[in-house]
Order: sequence, then structure tokens, then C-alpha cells
Amino acid sequence: LVIDVIRGFENQTYESIEILKSRRTPFIVAANKIDLIPGWRSIPDALFLESYRAQDPYVREDLDNRLYNIMGTLSRLGFRSNRFDKVKDFTKTIAIVPVSAKTGEGVGELLAVLIGLTQQYLRDRLTTTSGPARGTVLEVREEVGLGTTINAVIYDGILRREDTIVVGGREKPIVTSIRAILMPQPLDEIRDPRKRFIDVEEVSAAAGVKIAAPDLEDAVAGAPIIAVGEGMPLEKAVEEVSQEVERLRISTDKVGVILKTDTLGSLEALTEGLRARGIPIRLADIGDVSKRDVMEAVVVGQEEPLYGVILAFNVRVLPDAEEEARAHRVRIFRNNIIYNLMDDYIRWMEEERERRERNVFDRLVKPGKVEVLRGFIFRRAKPAIFGVRVLAGVIAPNRELIREDGKNLGRISQIQEAGKPISLAEAGKEVAISMPKPIVGRHIREGDILYVDIPEEHAKMLRDRFAHRLSEDSLQALQELIEIKRRSNPIWAI
Repeated sequence: LVIDVIRGFENQTYESIEILKSRRTPFIVAANKIDLIPGWRSIPDALFLESYRAQDPYVREDLDNRLYNIMGTLSRLGFRSNRFDKVKDFTKTIAIVPVSAKTGEGVGELLAVLIGLTQQYLRDRLTTTSGPARGTVLEVREEVGLGTTINAVIYDGILRREDTIVVGGREKPIVTSIRAILMPQPLDEIRDPRKRFIDVEEVSAAAGVKIAAPDLEDAVAGAPIIAVGEGMPLEKAVEEVSQEVERLRISTDKVGVILKTDTLGSLEALTEGLRARGIPIRLADIGDVSKRDVMEAVVVGQEEPLYGVILAFNVRVLPDAEEEARAHRVRIFRNNIIYNLMDDYIRWMEEERERRERNVFDRLVKPGKVEVLRGFIFRRAKPAIFGVRVLAGVIAPNRELIREDGKNLGRISQIQEAGKPISLAEAGKEVAISMPKPIVGRHIREGDILYVDIPEEHAKMLRDRFAHRLSEDSLQALQELIEIKRRSNPIWAI
């Protein structure tokens, strides 16, 4: 688990730990970027302890404090941890190895701890066979003179030149024959070699290799590789590869987001991340965003606009898909960091949901309760104009009022404060209102308590869906109105 020692735990760190916990996977921590600690004097490719001893005391103290912060966060998450050279029992304590990927400091110790723990605790599980090879595609690359190649890890069996292999592809399993098996020079980098590759006849697990073969253009990073041979006929290899790839793909008729990624690994991570957040998925697949994907999102958007979107991780949006998305206003979220992509979508979804809820809430008639003021009757009828004190909630023009006995008094035509019309009056205000229907002295008297007459459906929604948006006094006024209504209709707002 790589943690930036400068920035500490980030959203993706917590997400990664949840994945590790859910799969009960042992791990160690690489506390990266020690070279960025203020005052750090780098010694390229040195052991961490050698570099650490060469630093000034205040620099060592700074690093120690940052490591303590990481330990504290891990402790709150239920893990005991310590710097690797202070761990006494690796089965109970997570080792933290400070490193710099840039300068190479600490990488030796990181590899030593990782390999040592693997050899010690996974010995019985790290067995290989001498049968047909199995592996995983790491990367699909175009190489000058070779065409499309795949970088792969062979984790079981033996792979030979001219073997027939089955590789997971975008549309279907790819069946091809190996032209060349290439390995980097010792200690060289397979993705960016400084020297020429070594052409070999065969390779045994476990090994990193570059495979040159025809028809690899549609191979998928993260997909399985199975060699055909004794005990592994072609039909069985094709079926296994197909099942492994299809296990991660999703295609349903349900309402959900459209997900497109570049590799099976990123597809699996995003699928699990979205499901953990309760977000349904309609389509999850590998490859560039196509016009078909946009039309799937359009169909979803007609039923639930919040899910009628496309999440694109490390893939292109094809020109016709871009045009179709603009025409149908389909939102496409793009990012090359998995957790940022999910966060971008979730943030937008929450903002949209809040906006929709606010729009619905704003259209509802809100609770209101007023008292007719004594000595402030300005006109008795046609229209009646009198002063009120707003006791709870709000009143507004065109809202109807009722008495405590349930008698409807008609609508408010205007509200004035200090002689000027206003659009609403909130609790605590004293204002003058005019009403065309009632007559003061017959329908209304000084000291009367009046309520805003709320439609039954509005009352249900305010009570059941939007109670959290109402003040306590508004909720109380709503409850009093419901009790008034139930005197004549016992099931009102049930």
C-alpha cells in the first residue's frame, strides 16, 4: 500500500484499505516521497537506514512525526503498525518502509521485506507446475519491428515459442501463436528497456515477458493468458478466458450508469467502488466510449437523469459519440484516477439531487400560522385589510387561510410591511394583509388564530419527505393544521 508521506492518507488510501480488508489481504506500507521532506539530502539507491542516519536531527524528527501520523491513522482503522526495522512480529504488526521511488532510497529494504514475508508465509501457496503456461496481460504495446505486443507475467507453467495461446480480448478471446518470447536484460525495465531484449525459446514461471504474436491489437490489459497444451485443449482454454473476462463485464436492462475503462483491473475496481456506494450499473465494459454507449445513457436518463451518465476511465470518447452526447446532453465524466472519477460523479449527483429536491420543495405550499392583531383593523371588507403577527412558518400572497374550526377564508391578495408590498412574511414579523373574501367581525375577529391552508398532497410531502427542511415551529404549525383537517376527514394526509 503506497502512502504519500508528505500528504498522508487520502481518499484513495482509505478505499484501498477497505478493499484489502474485504479480501483479507496481508499488506505492507511503502511511505513514499521521503526525498520531499524539507532538508532531506538524498543518497541515490541507498538503503533507507543508511540515508536516515545521514540526515540532520530535525529532518529525522520530521520524518518520524509523519510516520507516527500514518501509524495513528492505521490504528484508528484497526491496524497495529511500526517502522519495518522496529517490528518484532510481522504477523501482528504492519511494516512501514520509508522509500523514495524517485531516488531509489529504501527500495532495497521494501523488496527485502516484501520478498521475505512472501517466502515465509506464502511458501505452500507459491507452487508452480510444468504444464501449459498461465499468465496475466500487464500492458498492450506497439513495438517497432514487432507490431503489437503484450507485456505479461507468467505465474504458472512453461511458455514456449510457437505455443498456441488464448488471450482475453475486447470482443472475444484471441487465439494466436507466439512468434517470439522476449525478456529484458537482468535488472532492466521491461516497459522501457535500456538494452535490447533477449530472445528466448521458453520461459518458466514466474517471469515477466514480452510476447510477440499476430492479432494482439484487441488484447486487454488485466486479461488472462492460457497456453494450449497437454491437459489444456483449445476449447477449454477459450472457455476459461471467456468466463474470466465476462465475469467482470456487466450488461443489463436496469437503470444505472454506463462504465467504460481501459483494463479489466480498473473495471473491477470501479465496479466494486460504485456498488459499495449503492450506485447501480447498467453497462460495464472495456474500450472507448462509442455512440452505442451514449444511446444506452439516453435510455437510462429518460427514467432517472442522475444515472443517465457515462464514466470513462483512461479511454477515448469516439468523435461520433462526442457529437451524440452533446446532442442529447449526456454527461461524460473523464478522469485517469479511479477515486477522483467516482468522486467527481458522486459530487455532481449529490448537487443535482439537492437541486431537484430544492425545486420540488420550493413549489410546495409551506406551513404558516398567524394571529390577527387587536386594534389593527384597517378595512372590514372588499377587501378586508388587517394586521397580523406571523407566529410560525411563512405566509405569502395567493396563499389561502383557514380558521381553527377549519372554515376557509379565501386567499391573501397582498402583504405589506411599512406601507410597501412584500413577497412573504416569516415568523416574528407583524404585517398588514388584504383578503377579498372574508368580512372582519363576521368571519374574522381580533385575536383569531389562522393557518395557511395546505393541499393534502403537499402536507404529506412536507411531513414525510421534507421535514428536515422545516423549522420546528413550521413543523408544529403543520401538525396543528393536520389535526384541524382530521376533525372533518379522519384520514386526511394519512
